[in-house]
Amino acid sequence: MRMLLKAATGAIAAAAFAVLSVAPAHAGPTVGESGSTMTGHIGMAHSISATPGAAPAEGAGAQTEGTLRVATFNASLYREREGELARDLSTGDDQAQAVAEIIQRTAPDIVLLNEFDYDESGESAEVFRDGYLAVSQNGQPAQDYPYLYVAASNTGLQTGADLNQDGTVGGPDDAYGYGEFEGQYGMVLYSKHPILTDQVRTFQNFRWQDMPGNLLPTDYYGPLVSGMLRLSSKNHWDVPVSVDGRTLHVIAAHPTPPAFDGEEQRNARRNHDEIRFIADYVSGGSAAEYIYDDDGATGGLPADADFVILGDLNADPNRGDSYDNAAEHVTGHPLVTDPEPRRTPLPAQERGGLGRYLELPGTSSGAADAGSDPSRMLGTADFGSETGTLRVDYVLPSKTLVVAGSGIFWPNPGQPGSQLVAMDPPRSSDHWLVWADVRTAS
Repeated sequence: MRMLLKAATGAIAAAAFAVLSVAPAHAGPTVGESGSTMTGHIGMAHSISATPGAAPAEGAGAQTEGTLRVATFNASLYREREGELARDLSTGDDQAQAVAEIIQRTAPDIVLLNEFDYDESGESAEVFRDGYLAVSQNGQPAQDYPYLYVAASNTGLQTGADLNQDGTVGGPDDAYGYGEFEGQYGMVLYSKHPILTDQVRTFQNFRWQDMPGNLLPTDYYGPLVSGMLRLSSKNHWDVPVSVDGRTLHVIAAHPTPPAFDGEEQRNARRNHDEIRFIADYVSGGSAAEYIYDDDGATGGLPADADFVILGDLNADPNRGDSYDNAAEHVTGHPLVTDPEPRRTPLPAQERGGLGRYLELPGTSSGAADAGSDPSRMLGTADFGSETGTLRVDYVLPSKTLVVAGSGIFWPNPGQPGSQLVAMDPPRSSDHWLVWADVRTAS
């Protein structure tokens, strides 16, 4: 999330990774265009020295045979200035190496990264794939992702209106989605299976007011501004992936945090409706009749579609500042299985003096002990001493799929990979990778 600063990494990165030698990736077709901001980019890599389908490293959770591992990770690979992420990645970046090692240790077949700055050429996404994921980090098996998807984001895209009502127009708070520049806090999807490029749907331009029963605070914005605001703070994607002859719809999003607003609760209400949009979309039928994508096609998923919802939804079903139990629109959806992935708790006798990033979720910040509140073991991100850990990152498969296992990459002290999350601030991200192993029910 944007309120947490990243540690400086330049000197470490320079010593660790001097020069990248990256084969250029083929840019695929534009997959959608509505107005002037929606573009899509599919990358297919040239030959990469990697281990296709490499098994997860010890301590990351062994993948069940015959399953597909799907993961989401808010990697916090954003920067404060446009083009800075691409420059950091091209010269070596310690944070990116840590993020790549976590992905290598868990070895997902499909992984969504939130908070990965978007650039129209897809350069950053390709360099991270070819120069980090496909290169062994700290002895871990390199991962080959021949397919990737990135698309434009509403973050940093200016509205021309004074959305935060501070008397000036311009700046991150007056964009369609909070951002210092266009594409900040974007998303990228990596896949070991083919992405069906001609079937991708995006919803960057869907207007908030067009959702029936929306929570848009029209009294705050006024009729003119309310009529042009977009629902998605970044974008909503439906990215179909072909897996052994079946189509899996990857529903990806990163709703705005339900914070940084006032009594009108504009961000909390938007977070709620961004999540409800996902629920309506996977419901299909009459619930999704109002939905239109960036190509003008309407409706949601077909009945009995295989899908998995991925992303940092910025909403915890049990605590935090979300509006009207927003997360329950998807966690309690009748077509969805919530595997409730959790971290293995560290025995109390081993926790003393190890620092809050090594302790049980919620216990380091003075919150209730996880033993008396089992939901705290579902925490996927640490938001500091006042808020503690919350469950905000989700892998939610459709009930047409069987969940064979799930987990959170948050190793206990002494376990492989614990050094990747055990710093304050952590070397990788303030979120942890969440995964689930699924297979078809028939």
